[in-house]
Amino acid sequence: MDFTRLAVQIVVAIICAGIGNILIPRKIPGGVVGLVVIGMVGVLLGDWGYEALRSQYTLNFPFLDWNVAGVRILPSVLGSTVVLYVSTALLKILRYGN
Repeated sequence: MDFTRLAVQIVVAIICAGIGNILIPRKIPGGVVGLVVIGMVGVLLGDWGYEALRSQYTLNFPFLDWNVAGVRILPSVLGSTVVLYVSTALLKILRYGN
């Protein structure tokens, strides 16, 4: 992995986590650092999930392959949204016990 791809991943991760925060309006734990972490984990989760589905099924939707320097946009947004939801739900459970 080169520096350019990492920089693009971080920028796309921040944007995807921001879009995920718009879709699920919750307070992001950790502020900007939390935004970057949630975005990076979301990019990895989205890419992994997309590749897993693609290996099992024939996906003929070209909008799923839109990418910026190899980072797929829609799977990254969905992954960031899932990570944001799960992380905030776990923090709420751990904080309040219910």
